[in-house]
Amino acid sequence: MARAPVAFALDFASVDSARAAAARVASEIGMIKIGLELFVHAGPQVVALGQELALPVFLDLKLHDIPETVERAVAQASNLGASLVTVHASGGRAMLRRAVSRAAAEGGSLSVCAVTVLTSLDHEDLSDVGMAGPPTQAVTRLARIAYDEGVRWFVCSPAEVRAVRELLGDQAVLVTPGVRPAEAARGDQKRVATPEQAIQDGADWVVVGRPIRDAADPLAAARGIAESIRAGRAMSAPT
Repeated sequence: MARAPVAFALDFASVDSARAAAARVASEIGMIKIGLELFVHAGPQVVALGQELALPVFLDLKLHDIPETVERAVAQASNLGASLVTVHASGGRAMLRRAVSRAAAEGGSLSVCAVTVLTSLDHEDLSDVGMAGPPTQAVTRLARIAYDEGVRWFVCSPAEVRAVRELLGDQAVLVTPGVRPAEAARGDQKRVATPEQAIQDGADWVVVGRPIRDAADPLAAARGIAESIRAGRAMSAPT
């Protein structure tokens, strides 16, 4: 991969701001992530930013609905030209299976990416909503269900990426949010790690938003994260 496996989260209130920020750091990232704020503001046409910047689009909508509705939404995401679309693994087997099947049937390059447990949740939060066990147990349980239904891309926090890699092996592509340089603030993320640690533990991609977006020099921040990833790969490479 020529570019670093960094998905830059375009958490901006306008397309112009998102475009300018992504263009500034495009040389140091491998994908742009469009989430709910920007998608709700600008609508489906915002996915065209990927073509403008020659970068794949990670459409992070976290779909979670009845199987029919999610299947139809996946078809629309494929038609827009997105490369990834997220669904909640907790949506159940039928929803996951139909999402994967519809993505394949559309014949495009779209992959379904299952979100296991949000990085803003910890053990106490999961207990409040009736999910038994610590986050690692919940994540691996949901990842196994999604994998069995054909999902091959997964979102999991740095705290669980090693366990998911051991569970699913090399066929799974692991996308890890909650990644922060050592000096960066955690914000509302509860299960975090540095870029190099996430890569060493088995992540294929890291998602970074605020540490790049809010940096005094976003390009330098993105470059530093890319260098950290290269260091993590070097340390985990077989000798």
